[in-house]
Amino acid sequence: MRRIAIVVGSARADSLNGKLATALKLLGADRFDFHGVKIDDFPFFDQDVAKSPPAAVLRMKREILDADGVIFVTPEHNRSITSLLKNAIDWGSRPVLQSCWIGKPGAILGISPGQTGTAAAQQHLRNILSPQQVILMGKPEMYVHYAEGMFGEWGEASDEGLRKRLDAFLDAYAAWVTRVGVEKRA
Repeated sequence: MRRIAIVVGSARADSLNGKLATALKLLGADRFDFHGVKIDDFPFFDQDVAKSPPAAVLRMKREILDADGVIFVTPEHNRSITSLLKNAIDWGSRPVLQSCWIGKPGAILGISPGQTGTAAAQQHLRNILSPQQVILMGKPEMYVHYAEGMFGEWGEASDEGLRKRLDAFLDAYAAWVTRVGVEKRA
């Protein structure tokens, strides 16, 4: 079973995007071995500190390198991604030519109380990930407008419409990972 890293751009305890990631993991457990990647335990990126990266950064990079693909679950802050997510991407991209992101089959989804879901954040994230050489799945796009009752008490997608969309997303991503077929780097 393919191992997929899930990077959630929010560290908030009651994060909607954390809930969406949980629902995705539960629904896709028969297709992937999901692994949540912690990104809130290292400092802001600094080239001086990057000369000797903290253990937490090295752990994150190893988890991404060990994965067959990566799914980004992003909130939208001020029409962009969170500083937390940008920081993780920056750390993962260094040192130059040793980025953990290169060649990973990727996908993006997100949830927000706003009508457009996380459309602006996802577009910005695509712009950031492109030079990192993440091979992003284009369709289906997954912008979720949050509504009360979407998630059950164990984190499952209790809303039938959401469950169908997540299932289609997982099917497309499984095909994408197979198509891209990345070999793990040492």
